[in-house]
Amino acid sequence: MSDRNLLKLAFVGCGAIAHYHLNGIKEHVPEIKVTAAIDTAKENAELIAAETGAKVYSSLEEGLVDGDFDAVDLMLPHDLHESAAVQSFEAGKHLLLEKPIAHTLEACDRIFAAAQKTDTVFMVAENSQYWPEIVKAQEMIKMGMIGEVITARATYKMEFNDYWFKGKKPWRYDKSRTGGGIVVDGGAHWIRPLRMWMGEIDEVIGILGHPLVGMEGESMAKAIFRFESGKTASFEAMLAKTVIGPSIWFCITGTLGEIHIEGGLEGSIILYNTNNRQGRKIMEAQGYPQSFGPELKDFAQAVLEDKPLDAGPEKAYGELRTALALYRSAETGHWEKVWD
Repeated sequence: MSDRNLLKLAFVGCGAIAHYHLNGIKEHVPEIKVTAAIDTAKENAELIAAETGAKVYSSLEEGLVDGDFDAVDLMLPHDLHESAAVQSFEAGKHLLLEKPIAHTLEACDRIFAAAQKTDTVFMVAENSQYWPEIVKAQEMIKMGMIGEVITARATYKMEFNDYWFKGKKPWRYDKSRTGGGIVVDGGAHWIRPLRMWMGEIDEVIGILGHPLVGMEGESMAKAIFRFESGKTASFEAMLAKTVIGPSIWFCITGTLGEIHIEGGLEGSIILYNTNNRQGRKIMEAQGYPQSFGPELKDFAQAVLEDKPLDAGPEKAYGELRTALALYRSAETGHWEKVWD
């Protein structure tokens, strides 16, 4: 493959999520070559380097001086997004930025201001935009398979384990670093599908809880979203040290039936209607991990082929603003506007 058809990519932040990105590249995006692995924890960068042949760096500054890459895949804690994104833009690099854009709206605005000074590709990595079951449900809705959508339910419940945290105090426990708790973080992956299926969210009402001891931000949330159409959907998120049974992660109810996306990283998509009252599996489960390959593919095509992104970076404001509106609602006890 010629250099003209090859995207040289630097991984900035080589923790757990980087391995999902790397697997997606291996399975779906041969036109990406990871040439730099950057992490303050050298052992994390070396794990990526061992699989890719990438050169290891301890900082983005060092990588920008010495590295050979065209684009940055930025996978850092939320409060570090702004400085690393601005550095990348100033160096003329294309940027794939893990959600959320940043931990505050002000930081988000500064990132976009920096992006506007360049002609490089900027994409926010909200991988649920590419989650196979989510995409299939969107196709089914557009085909009228459940009629007109009446309402929906999104349920994100996870049993806490040490996989993400390696026995150390997690940065996700620090509200000043995350900008919130479970809603602004993993919950965003459940908010984006609702927006894909039902349009823009207008206002939110909800409550927060803290079942996970030590986590400053919320580890539980329950909310109702009202969309610009006037329709509503429910949203629930929880991270707790308990045993959690199987659940339906998404339910979309229409005038002709329902779509269920079962819980678990490889939950199936099931259609219920008058001909399928017991439910019919629409496709074999592909699962959440299979969203990362198409996401990286979209980014590579935008850089190499000038293809428009499936969702522009400004789309990711919606998940953050929805989370912030929910936080305000938990304080006021009232409906709070998302876009005010």
